[in-house]
Amino acid sequence: MASVVEYKGLKAGYYCGYCESREGKTSCGMWAHSMTVQDYQDLIDRGWRRSGKYVYKPVMDQTCCPQYTIRCHPLQFQPSKSHKKVLKKMLKFLAKGEISKGNCEDEPMDSTVEDAVDGDFALINKLDIKCDLKTLSDLKGSIESEEKEKEKSIKKEGSKEFIHPQSIEEKLGSGEPSHPIKVHIGPKPGKGADLSKPPCRKAREMRKERQRLKRMQQASAAASEAQGQPVCLLPKAKSNQPKSLEDLIFQSLPENASHKLEVRVVRSSPPSPQFRATFQESYQVYKRYQMVVHKDPPDKPTVSQFTRFLCSSPLEAEHPADGPECGYGSFHQQYWLDGKIIAVGVLDILPYCVSSVYLYYDPDYSFLSLGVYSALREIAFTRQLHEKTSQLSYYYMGFYIHSCPKMRYKGQYRPSDLLCPETYVWVPIEQCLPSLDNSKYCRFNQDPEAEDEGRSKELDRLRVFHRRSAMPYGVYKNHQEDPSEEAGVLEYANLVGQKCSERMLLFRH
Repeated sequence: MASVVEYKGLKAGYYCGYCESREGKTSCGMWAHSMTVQDYQDLIDRGWRRSGKYVYKPVMDQTCCPQYTIRCHPLQFQPSKSHKKVLKKMLKFLAKGEISKGNCEDEPMDSTVEDAVDGDFALINKLDIKCDLKTLSDLKGSIESEEKEKEKSIKKEGSKEFIHPQSIEEKLGSGEPSHPIKVHIGPKPGKGADLSKPPCRKAREMRKERQRLKRMQQASAAASEAQGQPVCLLPKAKSNQPKSLEDLIFQSLPENASHKLEVRVVRSSPPSPQFRATFQESYQVYKRYQMVVHKDPPDKPTVSQFTRFLCSSPLEAEHPADGPECGYGSFHQQYWLDGKIIAVGVLDILPYCVSSVYLYYDPDYSFLSLGVYSALREIAFTRQLHEKTSQLSYYYMGFYIHSCPKMRYKGQYRPSDLLCPETYVWVPIEQCLPSLDNSKYCRFNQDPEAEDEGRSKELDRLRVFHRRSAMPYGVYKNHQEDPSEEAGVLEYANLVGQKCSERMLLFRH
């Protein structure tokens, strides 16, 4: 297998859906006739992104809204309080049919950005985070029965402690330690110590007592070790560990649950029988999503548009022995609620990551915050794939756009990194944000001497595909009469890097 690409060059001065500039967007692009998953992995690690078979890279120091590639570390990820609330909301809906009132807490949508490609329009990353998928046909999410707690304030005459009640929303399935929060309140004026209570010990005395016990324990351990006896240390108090992401997602539902949710993965390219069988139903969800959420007219979300940009993929299906059971390539993840599709995520499974491409869902279920929920599910899915394929350990969320405040939410999935647009090294997002607050375009690598280690260094080794033959560029250029062609080839080589330029075939007419 070899990747075959057709470089389209620089496209400048077109509409940006993030800042609504009419002529502010600038990017380079290429049409991928076919592409290996390793080549695409290396490309996204250099700031590229695909929409259908069109692969594009923003020109970061020229475009109006710089788009930084962002990746999350799923193995270290811990859901925030707001993430837990979304998971709990889904579990309550499945278990009891409860629908939360008020505003839905979903991710904002990426703007309907359109790139002109040979007269077509490439849909660029509208919603960003997709649903995850778990190849279970029996998904058991769940909710535990709510227990109502009433905690009374204990009134004391002297120094007293106030037990601050926590809402059930924060406790149920939150994964947080369940102990109450204690807020100390001083004694009322004129009131002294409560003589009915034991006298308070000074902190200094308590510290001395702890140190004395520690020294006794160490001396005892040393004596036992000297005599060849096993050392028995006093057990430490067991702390309440927060629930894992999987604990929160895959709780057991009661037998009489109101709804059943299944998440299925189907290969979209080449289309599997399951994908073909559900194509029309999936398309109808997409069409309604575009019309309601993005306000598209009815004639815009056509079958051909849907197929071109959300079903077609240049990625070759690969099934190495040490890879995930589903293989590498492009997939649709379908959320089935009570036998019908309510959401579909488009994702790529690559050698080192799960890369989210797009999400569309039935607007009637927007109250479930499917953007947030699906992102959490996909993080859990990456962790699942990692168990068999250890090098697959990242979750790529597309682009982070700091200059567009509504698009900063991707930075809430931490720990995460941003890709330096000049040296292509990953930098923790916490180190990047202060610079982005001052300038929309930033070089994140703080080493002024650092260079792009993967840059093109030997142009003649670049591979081209010409007249049905593959050859090095050094051979190809000897037969060309147009000297201006080399400028475009050099631009392409610098953007894709040396490794990809030597593996991929650059199509030449």
